[in-house]
Amino acid sequence: MARCGDKLLLVAAVLLLGVSSAAAEDRQVNTIQDIFRHLRTCWKPPPAAKARPLDITVVVSFNRSGDILGHPRISYESAEASDNDRLQYRIAVMEALQRCTPMPFTEAMAGAAAGRPFAIQFRSRKAPDKTSPPTQERRA
Repeated sequence: MARCGDKLLLVAAVLLLGVSSAAAEDRQVNTIQDIFRHLRTCWKPPPAAKARPLDITVVVSFNRSGDILGHPRISYESAEASDNDRLQYRIAVMEALQRCTPMPFTEAMAGAAAGRPFAIQFRSRKAPDKTSPPTQERRA
């Protein structure tokens, strides 16, 4: 009987974790850090079969209602990336922005964020080893 109770407790814990992570995605964005957290929930890098891992940064602005204002602009991509890698990651970034917008701003954050550019880093590579030489960066 104790084993059945342990299994039920485990299932309940797993369900609770799923509910709390879903609730985190629905939470309103009230700080600049919340913007970055919210966007991370929408980020799905391309599978390794389609593109090698790279880092990419996009500059994007939002209006008061949380929709994208203007056109997002890629400001950085890893230098060693191929054209195909860049294309796949640019598509993944735009899909993440589509999934996350409109941004669920609180009233106060809507006023503070409207029209301001945010540089959002999407990282899919491991942090560089401190002993290895630095890589060349490529600005887009």
